[in-house]
Amino acid sequence: MVGREGDPSFGIDTMSIYATLWVLRFPAHGDYITGCDWVTVLAQGVPTHIDYSLEFLPPPLESIESPDHESRLRAVVFVTEFSQKGTTRSGQEYVSPLLVLSGDEYATITFTELYERLCLALRGDRPRPILEVHRSGQSTRVVFEDESTMLIPRRRGEHDA
Repeated sequence: MVGREGDPSFGIDTMSIYATLWVLRFPAHGDYITGCDWVTVLAQGVPTHIDYSLEFLPPPLESIESPDHESRLRAVVFVTEFSQKGTTRSGQEYVSPLLVLSGDEYATITFTELYERLCLALRGDRPRPILEVHRSGQSTRVVFEDESTMLIPRRRGEHDA
């Protein structure tokens, strides 16, 4: 990848500033419902030694003199397997990250809160499902918080439990 104008690495070949921390599968639209699709979400850590100004990241840490400075992160950027990297501002910037946290926020957030924030980002402006109605031998009806509904056809070969 070649850096872009305004990027400290402009004009030279660069390596990614990210290190993949973990990879998990999430419901593609933020909520599990019968028959939902899944998407891979990656947590991309930015180490503290990336200490130059990048507008799309939280600012560099004030001091990295602490004993744990090598294990601390400047930021964590959450993206899907389909996220594109590279904008006019920087070749290192993801086009539409799900969520960006400072390293300190990431270190203190609970898994439940992180999961909820990622699901909210995946859901976007779609309503949250609140109820599924399963009827023997028939389609499943999903009811959403805005009272809209969706029918999920019974899959071929599916049997009642």
